Amino acid sequence: MPRVLTIEDDEVTAREIMAELAVHGIEVEWIDNGREGLVKAVSHQYDAITLDRMLPGLDGLAIVTTMRQVGVETPVLMLSALSDVDERVRGLRAGGDDYMTKPFTPDEMAARVEVLMRRSRSAAPATELRVGDLELNLMTRTARRDGVELELLPTEFRLLEFMMRNAGQVLTRMMIFETVWGFHFDPGTNLIDVHIGRLRKKVDRAGLPPLIRTVRGSGYMIAEAG
Repeated sequence: MPRVLTIEDDEVTAREIMAELAVHGIEVEWIDNGREGLVKAVSHQYDAITLDRMLPGLDGLAIVTTMRQVGVETPVLMLSALSDVDERVRGLRAGGDDYMTKPFTPDEMAARVEVLMRRSRSAAPATELRVGDLELNLMTRTARRDGVELELLPTEFRLLEFMMRNAGQVLTRMMIFETVWGFHFDPGTNLIDVHIGRLRKKVDRAGLPPLIRTVRGSGYMIAEAG
């Protein structure tokens, strides 16, 4: 069943969206504020997102901009009471895929969401990720660095995949907990530090330039050496 994330602070509008998409066989998760909505958008997989332009905590433009900066390509339908052309252009240039003005008809909204999902599914999915001489094959679930295969545990593979999908971007502890372990809170342990340390020993072995970096006070990132 397709999954859609709805980030909308107005309960009436949110329930209208959920009811209409349910008719089309689409499961909807509703978040009513911008900050939590951003965490969900970057750490979970959805087939599409409906995103309100004006939200408490963090507005829709900031959310979609951040999503695109960290490499999240989930199609986004922006919904807004701001109807002038300049606002539409700002929403699309920030990374939105479509823009609807409130009030909208539910059936048109659902049709637009379905179009975005079809368009996204038609794109060929990546089967291999690369950062410098590090290669991750998503089909065979294998990793190689400088031509040498790395023996990764399942959690290490998931962690490396998440980092490589977002190469060059700082990943916070909360983002890593959400995506790799499915925690929606920081358990206050050194779990991430331990796994990063083990992964670093395998990826950044002696004689090779380091790819995995610690960004003090922020999190971790993987990027090509230099």
